[in-house]
Amino acid sequence: MSTTTKETLGFQAEVKQLLQLMIHSLYSNKEIFLRELISNASDACDKLRFEALNNAALYGDDTELSIRVRFDKAARTVTIADNGIGLSREEAIEHLGTIAKSGTREFFSALTGDQAKDAHLIGQFGVGFYSSFIVADKVTVVSRRAGLPADQAVCWESGGEGDFSVEITAKAERGTEVTLHLREGEDDFLDAWRLKSIIRKYSDHITLPILMAGEKWDEEKKEQAPSGEDETVNQANALWTRGKADISEAEYQEFYKHVAHDFENPLTWTHARVEGKQEYIQLLYIPARAPFDLWDRNARHGVKLYVKRVFIMDDAEKLMPLYLRFVRGVVDSADLPLNVSREILQESRDIESIRNGCARKVLALLESLADSEDAAGQAQYTQFWGEFGKVLKEGVGEDFANKEKIAGLLRFASTHADTPEETVALKAYIGRMKEGQEKIYYVTAETFKAAQNSPHLEIFRKKGIEVLLLSDKVDEWVVGNLSEFDGKSLQSVAKGGLDLGKLEDAAEKEETEKAAEEYKTLIERVKTALGERVKEVRVTHRLTGSPSCLVSEDFDMSGNLARMLKAAGQNAPDVKPILEINPQHPAVQRLKTEETRFDDWAALLFEQAVLAEGGQLEDPAGFVKRINDLMLALSASGQ
Repeated sequence: MSTTTKETLGFQAEVKQLLQLMIHSLYSNKEIFLRELISNASDACDKLRFEALNNAALYGDDTELSIRVRFDKAARTVTIADNGIGLSREEAIEHLGTIAKSGTREFFSALTGDQAKDAHLIGQFGVGFYSSFIVADKVTVVSRRAGLPADQAVCWESGGEGDFSVEITAKAERGTEVTLHLREGEDDFLDAWRLKSIIRKYSDHITLPILMAGEKWDEEKKEQAPSGEDETVNQANALWTRGKADISEAEYQEFYKHVAHDFENPLTWTHARVEGKQEYIQLLYIPARAPFDLWDRNARHGVKLYVKRVFIMDDAEKLMPLYLRFVRGVVDSADLPLNVSREILQESRDIESIRNGCARKVLALLESLADSEDAAGQAQYTQFWGEFGKVLKEGVGEDFANKEKIAGLLRFASTHADTPEETVALKAYIGRMKEGQEKIYYVTAETFKAAQNSPHLEIFRKKGIEVLLLSDKVDEWVVGNLSEFDGKSLQSVAKGGLDLGKLEDAAEKEETEKAAEEYKTLIERVKTALGERVKEVRVTHRLTGSPSCLVSEDFDMSGNLARMLKAAGQNAPDVKPILEINPQHPAVQRLKTEETRFDDWAALLFEQAVLAEGGQLEDPAGFVKRINDLMLALSASGQ
């Protein structure tokens, strides 16, 4: 088909759904369409600046970048125009007809059908260009890519239903014009004062001038009339270069929405000018909600990089470590070259210094919330932890220089609480350790319930010793890289020969040693019955109510981690567990006199220990048959 022919194409399915949601969910905040379109126009101008660093010809005769907003009462249209990078025909189809964003599927699966709740979800996902259809029943986009001839512009048009049209047209200047044909009842946007107030409310921080036709009073008609001159509506300077005392909280919040393309206010932020060996400004925000692509470590994450207030790139991931990929904001360097590329960023020592400085600043900001003595600060940190805690945990193994600081920010569930939401910091755990306790105890499992009900906790509950319950997948990574905190070593309750040190009295030790000697023959028989399924069988003093449990050697991989690796399709070493049996349990005591079905009882002790720690049996049907046979045998014998 010729590219000069008007072509009608269908929207991506997700776009149709998003359009319907926005039209019906964001009706109470319709004015955000102007913020989003101005933000897009600003981005387009930033991209032209960046590309023109290596190709100044893209500017042509038009080097003054700006954004224009105009309205036509008679035609009932509002137009937002820029002289930025523009779109080619292919780019118009790609960017305006599809949602090329990771997390799309998760976004739609999270929608509830509740308009108020879905409005917040839409804000997390980003509103963007499609917010036009909140107030418009038809949108026309005319755009010409910088570098293309005037007769190679593209006209994109849609009524926001199932399809859109594209055709090649002519446009004298580069850039993009978005014209909104307003729905019935939206005439309040055909007013200069209304549009200017929205611009000043949401877009005052935009670094480019936002121009509107000036007005003057017409005495004869007793109304405002065009003055014939353009008027700059916004302050048009880089907000981050201004002093903190000169920036209001509302301005900080609106700048965040622009830079992060978020609908909600940020949770908190930090703004600083760094001087010394490197000079740069950092304005870094922590969002209130996690984005849908948070767990995609390959997605572009990071802050915007500016050099001497000239935009260089979005998502400069080298400026922020991966475990802080949720941070949004800008870094403006006075030292980097204007033609800095992603490749140069990877090798630059200046970038490494900026990266370390940004990480320290964000961690200090989080510390101020975590250590806050007022309820508001504590509530903010609780919210942060709920949204980003699992990601922050990655930093224990990724950022050696800040490991101790990151560890101090971590929160864990424990046996001193009933829900996973009730957490404790390592510092607080140490503060309430039992007298004589020398280690921080923890157990790992696939779920909170599995950790909470682990048989390994029985002796700890009996003695009132707190144990951390680690059920996040990343927790195995944490304890693998964090051997101690504040001088106290971390110890798995499911590894090694349990040594409670001063918490265990002489009578208990003597009783354990006596039981080990008394059950020596039984232990050898159980080991023979189980064969290669276990490395060792021994008497335990971990258990008070369960008959058996599985443990690992101190430096062996835990069973939980081995299962996680296998589930992810990775190779895990075939480490045989140690079976510990409880000599006080009736099932174990029965084994001393059992002759006919000894192997079945021994297998049962092993298999229920596997199930108790969340493992899978090699022969579930055999396990069920063994249970049934043993119950029938007990019933027949009258036991």
